[in-house]
Order: sequence, then C-alpha cells, then structure tokens
Amino acid sequence: MLELKDVDFVRDGKLLLSGVSLTVGEGERWALLGPNGAGKSTMLGLCGAVTHPTRGTVEILGKRLGTVDIRTLRESIGHVNPRHALRSPLSIVDVVLTGLTGTIERMPRWEPTPAQTARALELIDLLGVSNLAHSPWTTLSQGECGRALIARALIADPRLLLLDEPSTGLDVAAREQLLETLDHIHTTHPHLAWLLVTHHLEELPTCTTHATLIREGRILAAGPVDDVVTTPLISETFAHPIQINRHAGRWTATARRGTRSG
Repeated sequence: MLELKDVDFVRDGKLLLSGVSLTVGEGERWALLGPNGAGKSTMLGLCGAVTHPTRGTVEILGKRLGTVDIRTLRESIGHVNPRHALRSPLSIVDVVLTGLTGTIERMPRWEPTPAQTARALELIDLLGVSNLAHSPWTTLSQGECGRALIARALIADPRLLLLDEPSTGLDVAAREQLLETLDHIHTTHPHLAWLLVTHHLEELPTCTTHATLIREGRILAAGPVDDVVTTPLISETFAHPIQINRHAGRWTATARRGTRSG
C-alpha cells in the first residue's frame, strides 16, 4: 500500500526527514507518533502525494512518485484534516460529496448522480451524524465536523486513509466518539490501510496494529504496536521518562515518578 525507502526531505536548505523507510501493508492501521516538529506532517505529505522526496523513493499503491499522474493517484487516497478550510455553509451531504471531486467547495456545474448521493447519505449514517445530514457546515461542532470529514474521505472508496491529528480540538466525549468511529470503520472496511498522526497515545483507536516513532526527522522504531509503543521507546522518542500502560486496548502515558529528564 505504501513504501518509503531511504527518504530525505529538504526544505529551504533544512533537512526535515533523513533516511526514512516505512512499509505499510493492506489492512494495517498505523500510528505515527512523535513530538511537535518531529517531521510527522512532512512525512504525511509524502504519503499523500502532496510533496515529493528530495532523495529516496516513495511508492503509493504501487505507483512511484515522480513517474505517475499524482492527480489520479490522489483519487485513491483519503485524507482527513481537521483544519479543513471550508468557510461556506455547505450541508454535510455536500461536504461529503466534495470528496468525489477533491475540492473544498462544490464544483460549478457538477452534479452528483443519485447513486453518489445515496452513498454519501450511507456514509453519513455510518459515521453517526445522519440527523445532521442537511445541517450547514458552519453550525457543526468540532466532533461532528471530524466525523463528516471521515465520511468525505471514504466516499471515493480509497485504499489508503491518512488522518492528520483527527482529534485536534475535541473534548473528551467527542474524542471518544471519534475513536469508536475509527474502530467501527475497521470492521466495515477491513482492507483499508491507514496512517494516523498524533502525539497523544490516548488518541489511538483500539484497532491500531502498527506504530512508527519519529524524532528529529528520523524513525526510531517501526513495527507491530505492542513492540513499539513501550515505556523505553516512547521515553526515547519524547526525550522524557514516560510510563506506558495499556488497558482494554487503549494506551495511557504518564511521567515516571522519581525521574527527571535531562
């Protein structure tokens, strides 16, 4: 589904990613964890065919960046960004339908087919916001927007889903609803691979299968989540002694008592 090999990324003369390699298989649900400024969003941009590597190779769904029409490739990638730039009062249905055109607003003179509208309503129901299907986007809560954006990402039946800190701005209840939604999507779309970016372990759904830890543009560890999300590795990633616990499939992180960083 996704393969990065020895990737460097340089912007304005600054090395943001160095020697990054990662392979994501079908149906795998990856967490990308690291402190602010570690390179998570930069890495996600490569995975979404938004940017190209300075050195190394990126293959997405079997297509290598630099040798493929990225507009066509992006049609098979669902991208959930809670900072969605829409400011007009489109309904949730219209917002979800923009996932078919890859635009923020509805395209002029473009009309969805009845089947496409039915699919949008089906996904809205799946995401638990069917009672708001015709509500203006500008009236929704942050949590409702987040679930609508996941429906928007799924409408084109992507093979790869990228979630860029989807819990941003959510209160505890809305976050839990979102995580329940992601676990439900795992059951309805078992072959969908995804990469979820966060720096909070509490924001990982129980269905997470793998994790990558990144610090200062380098990958420290990558593999099955139980091998990677551990007290020693998380402490190294965040440069602070952190105790990791897991209960009922969810993770928590707390400072280890009696220790100090530095």
